[in-house]
Amino acid sequence: MADNSKNPFRELDKKLRDVPPEMRKKVMHDVAIAKFIMDMAVLVTSNYGHLIRGLLKTNKRN
Repeated sequence: MADNSKNPFRELDKKLRDVPPEMRKKVMHDVAIAKFIMDMAVLVTSNYGHLIRGLLKTNKRN
């Protein structure tokens, strides 16, 4: 029964095929969109820590 199953790790040594150009373009576009969204999220949320520290900081007056 084990002889009939195909070992996927033997497929790793075989030559990889090239990706079709339209699929490559779509994947690269999706990656660019995801990177843009991550960069925008960092831009919007990066100052929250500084803002909260400034709000909670108490000034000691003598």
